[in-house]
Formats: sequence, C-alpha cells, structure tokens
Amino acid sequence: MASSSGPALNEELLCSICLEVFTDPVTTPCGHNFCRSCLSKCWTDTQTCFCPLCKDTFSRRPDLKINTTLREVVQHFKEKLNLGESEVFCDACGERKQKAVKSCLMCQSSYCETHLEPHLRVPRLKKHKLISAVENLEDYICQKHERPLELFCRDDQTCVCLSCTEGEHRTHNTVPIEEESREKKFSLVQTQTDVHQMIQDRMKKIQEIQHSVELRKRNTEEEKSSSVELFTDLIRSFERCQSEQLKMMEEQQKAAEKQAEDLIKELEQEITELKRRNTEQLSHTDHHLHDTQMSSSLYSRPHTRNWTEIRIDSDVNVNSLYGALTELKKTHETLNEKLRQTGLKFVQKFAVDVTLDPDTASPYLILSEDGKQVSDGDIEQDIPENPKRFDEGSCVLAKQGFSSGRFYYEVQVKGNTEWVLGVVRESINRKGDIIPSPEDGIWTIGLIDENHYAVIDSPMHIIPYKVKPEKVGVFVDYEEGLVSFYDVESRSHLYSFTGQTFTEKLYPYFSPGDNDEGENSNPLIISPVS
Repeated sequence: MASSSGPALNEELLCSICLEVFTDPVTTPCGHNFCRSCLSKCWTDTQTCFCPLCKDTFSRRPDLKINTTLREVVQHFKEKLNLGESEVFCDACGERKQKAVKSCLMCQSSYCETHLEPHLRVPRLKKHKLISAVENLEDYICQKHERPLELFCRDDQTCVCLSCTEGEHRTHNTVPIEEESREKKFSLVQTQTDVHQMIQDRMKKIQEIQHSVELRKRNTEEEKSSSVELFTDLIRSFERCQSEQLKMMEEQQKAAEKQAEDLIKELEQEITELKRRNTEQLSHTDHHLHDTQMSSSLYSRPHTRNWTEIRIDSDVNVNSLYGALTELKKTHETLNEKLRQTGLKFVQKFAVDVTLDPDTASPYLILSEDGKQVSDGDIEQDIPENPKRFDEGSCVLAKQGFSSGRFYYEVQVKGNTEWVLGVVRESINRKGDIIPSPEDGIWTIGLIDENHYAVIDSPMHIIPYKVKPEKVGVFVDYEEGLVSFYDVESRSHLYSFTGQTFTEKLYPYFSPGDNDEGENSNPLIISPVS
C-alpha cells in the first residue's frame, strides 16, 4: 500500500488505482498517470475506455506508451529513499544469479557488480549507455532502429533514438533525455507546489464555509431568541392588558352593585318613613284639627331625594375599554417596529464594500473617481470598447462579485426621479437591450414614477409606496436564493425574490436612469452602512 512507499515519497508518484509507486507509468489523453498493468486490468472486458480518475471517456482505446520521464523520476525517488533496491537479476550470471546494478542499453542486458566490470574498464564498452537496472529493457530501445532511446522529441512528446532524428523527427525539437528529465523534474516540483497550494486554499475554504455555517447558526439562534422575546413581550402585554381590563370591569361592577345596594336601602327607608307619616295623618283626621300647631308638620311635604336624576348605568365603561385596547394596539405597533428594525439590523451585519467597475459602465454614465457615485451625463462619451461594457441602457456593475454566502449594501437614491438597483449574474447579456427578469439573470427593483416602484418578477409587480425611499438596502443570501430590498430610513421591507437558484457569480447592479434634461441628474451614491 501507499504506506509502504515511505512518508517522504510525494503522493503524485503514486498510482491512484493500486496506491503503490508507479510501475511502468502510462499517461491517458486527459493527462492522468497510472501503472500500465493497473490501467490494462481496469479496461479489461469493457467496450468504453475511460479515465479512472476524472471519468473522461475515449472514443477509441488509446495507444498507451510508457512515460519514460515519469518512470525515471519515480526511479530517482526510489533510489533517494532507499526504495530502489533492484529486483532485476544479472543476465550474465550462471545458476546463482546476483541482483543487477546496471542495465546496458547497447548490450540490452543487465549486470551485477562483477559482470559490470568490463563496461567500466574496456574502452569500447565504456562508451555504452548504462542506466539503473530495469526489467523491461525493450522499453528503452527504439523498436524501429534497435538503438537506445537517448533523445526526447518535444514536438511529439516521445523518446527517440539518433536514427529517428535523421528520419521523421529530423526537423523536430529534440533534446537529450537527461535534459528533459531535469526539466520535467523541476516542472513536477513546481506542480507539486501548486497542488499543495491548491490543497491549502481548499482546506482554508472549507474552514471559511464551516465558520460561515457556525456564524449563521449563531446568528439564527440570536434572532430566534430575539423574536421569541419580542413575541413573548407582546403576549405578556396582551395578557396584562386583558387582566387589567377584566379587573377594572369587575371593580366597576362591584361599585355599581354597592351603589345600587345603598340607593335601595335609602329608598326603603324613605318608603318606611312615608308609610309612617301616612298612618299618622289618618289618625289625626278624627280630631277635627283641634291642635293646629302640633299637627302642621303632618301636612307639610316630607323632605326626600329627587330620584328622577338617579340612575344606575347598565353599560360597561366603553371609554376605559377603548383606552386599554388603544394602549394594547400601541404596544403591538411598537413591537412590530422592533421586529422590522431587527430584520434590517440582521441583514446589515453582512455589509460589504462595493465600488463601481468603469469597464462595465455604459457610454452615457459618469462615475466618480472613488467609484462610489454614478449619474447619467446625457451625452455619449468616447470610451474604449470592452466585452464587459453595457452598450445600451444606463447601467454599471460593481467590481466585486459573489458566488456564495450573504452580502448587503446600501445606495442613496434621494432626489432621483428614476433608478434601478439589484444584482445580476455574471453571464448577463451586455450588448443590446436588457430584459430585467430573473429568467434573464436580473433581480432588480426600480422607481418608475412619483408614487410607484416596479419589480420584474413572475409576473411584474407595480407597488405603491407611502414614503418615497431616500436610501435603499440590497441583501442577497446566495444559498437560500433570496434577494431582498429595504427602505433604510423607515427600516421597512420593500420586496423579496425568494426561491431563486444561483449557479454563477452575482454582481451588484446600478442604473441611475436617463438624465431627462437635468430632471434626474442626481447621482446614485453607494453609502457606508451604519
């Protein structure tokens, strides 16, 4: 397994099929390397040949040749890590064969230290090409000319012999294999460095994504807690108001009952007194009024209350109830306002710094030097052609694009009679008329007259506004497919595109509208989020 290759061996020298160090490495048309035997087994009994790593399919079975440069690199690493002990045996030994230490390309044989001695001593043999002992010597010999493959053809990316350079490779760029090997090794080191950096970048991106998820989870919990607290306050306020109102009504009922009881007692007392006086008057009529002075009080009108003005109100105190409900309504409105402010406060956490991209601005627009303001100049300017530039309409994109996460920015639109704001996908058509719809990769809101703004959705929405926005906030949640717009001053929500699917980078979009002979000359201003 890979562990047998030693921890210091670079992973790029391992076959992704057997996970061992390459043996006779071959390269597929898509550029990936495998052991020749591993790839052959993989393609056994299959009609369609494909790369085991990237799954690219090939219309016909490739004619695979050993990547001799890579094989030498592998051999170099094996020797460096003491993994290259040859299992090739000497061709000159008798019955008890010794391990070979070198292979001769001219003799096409491998030799142990004893039988290699002539090649190190005899002048004629010293001219032979010796390499580290290898098993398949035929792979190092030109099958056409039977001469050592000493050169590398950069035009055809294959090893050739001297005779090849006198024939079909005569005009090609050929270099010694050793030189190509050195360059390939250097290139491999560079590639390894690049791959290592790519791995580090992706590990960092994983950490960023994990951090974003944790941050979102934490923010969600905070917002849930805040919302629960607000709604709990609302419920408690309602319950408290309800309890107080019921208590007040009960107290009013008891007071009414007490008042009625006292009045009844007083009435009963007056009735008793009137009955008594009536009896006394009847008893004195038989005396023929002989004692006028003593009986005069019997004939005078008794002092009683004027009961015509006395009444018990059977109606509930409507004013008190109305006052309680009014107070409850105020509390509800206050909590609703807090909820609205909490929503805007939440999205403002994702504020980003955006600047306008002059390479995308249509010829009629005027941008400030700091890239924060844009207005329509009413005159076409002579500016360089650019494939990123809009040639129609009055629009410009931000330099910054976003392909994940959330972002938010604010734009001052005060004094403008026309404007359009939002986001667009990177591949939006920039030449000719612009169709502002999600199907065409545009999610915008725009002021169309003094009383309405329009949203091109499915279908189009014309929405009246109570207060003309002076500053508009734009929020995007890429993963949730959400684009929302806010009136920053009133801290109210204007409109949201929901359930969208984003598959490419999104760019903030700005259109100050036509100049209208100076009537709409105020610039749109990208404002810092406070």
